[in-house]
Amino acid sequence: MAGAYQKALDWHPRGTHAFWAQLTGGIQGVGLSAKFNLLMLAVAAVGLGLFALAAEPLVNAVAREEVLQSSRIMMESAAGARKYTSEQIAPILKPQIGEHFYPQSVSAYAAKRNFDVIHAKFPDFMYHEAALNPTNPEDRASDWEADIINDFRSHPEKKEISLERSTATGPMLELARPIVNKPACLECHDTAADAPKSMIALYGTQNGFGWKPQEIIGAQIVSVPMSASALRAEHIRRLFLIPFLLFLVLLFVSINILLHFVVIRPMNKIAASADAVSMGKIDAPEYRYAGRDQIGRLATSFNRMHRSLVEAMRMLGE
Repeated sequence: MAGAYQKALDWHPRGTHAFWAQLTGGIQGVGLSAKFNLLMLAVAAVGLGLFALAAEPLVNAVAREEVLQSSRIMMESAAGARKYTSEQIAPILKPQIGEHFYPQSVSAYAAKRNFDVIHAKFPDFMYHEAALNPTNPEDRASDWEADIINDFRSHPEKKEISLERSTATGPMLELARPIVNKPACLECHDTAADAPKSMIALYGTQNGFGWKPQEIIGAQIVSVPMSASALRAEHIRRLFLIPFLLFLVLLFVSINILLHFVVIRPMNKIAASADAVSMGKIDAPEYRYAGRDQIGRLATSFNRMHRSLVEAMRMLGE
C-alpha cells in the first residue's frame, strides 16, 4: 500500500506538493453538502466496522448458547424416554425377561429410538449413549467419548460438558451428561452369573458386567453440526446490523434535511444576494433570516454591508 502511494507521488510530474494541492483542490471544488455527506459516509463506514467487530464475539456466543440450549432440550427428551421406560415399561416386561430379552425394557434403547424421530427430520443431529463397558458393543465409547466419560469420573461434580470437535464432515458441537449406574441396573450388569439368561444368550458374557453402584458408566452425548451455530449467528448478526443500518440511513437523511434548510438554502440565498450586489444591482432586496445563529449573524452582517454600500453610492452621486 505504501509502495503504491509512493509510486503515485513519484509519477506526478510536480511531486508531492503538487499532488496534495491537486487533491485538496479537488475536495475544495466539491459543494458543502457533498463534503458533509462524504464525511458522514466515512464515519458511518468506520462505525459500522467497529460495531460489527465488537458484536462478533457476542453474536457467536449467543448463537452457540442457543444451539446448546436446543441440544439440552433433545437431551431432556432422551432422559424423559429413559425415565418412562425404567418406571413404566421395564416392570411390565421384567417377569418375561427370563425366557426372552426385550430391548424395549432397556432405557438406553428407548432413548435412542426416541431420538430416531428427531434424527429423521434433522439428519445432522445425533444422539449416542457411550459406555466404557457396554453390553452391546455398538455402544462402546470411542476415544474422544472415553475422554469425556473419564473426565466425568475424575470430576463427579460436573453435570455437563460441551466442546467443539473436528470431524470429516465438519466441526461438531458436543453436549454430554454423565450416566450414573443405578441399583436397578445391577440386576443385569453386576455379574454374568446373575444376569438374565436371555440377555446372556443375546450379548454373551464378555461385556457389560462388573458395574459398581453409583459409578459413572457412560455419557449421553448429543452432537450438533457447528453449521447450525453459524447459521444462527448469521441470523442474529442480521438482527443486529439491519436496525443499525436503518438507524444510520435515518440519521443520514435527517441530517441532510436539516443541513439543507438550516445551512445550504440560506447560504445559497446570501450568495445570490452577494452576486447581485457585486454585479451592480445595489437595489437588490435584502435577505431576511429569522434565526440568531451563525447564519443569521452572517445575513445581518451582509445586509449591513449592503446598506453601507448603497449609502456610499448615494453620497458619491451627490
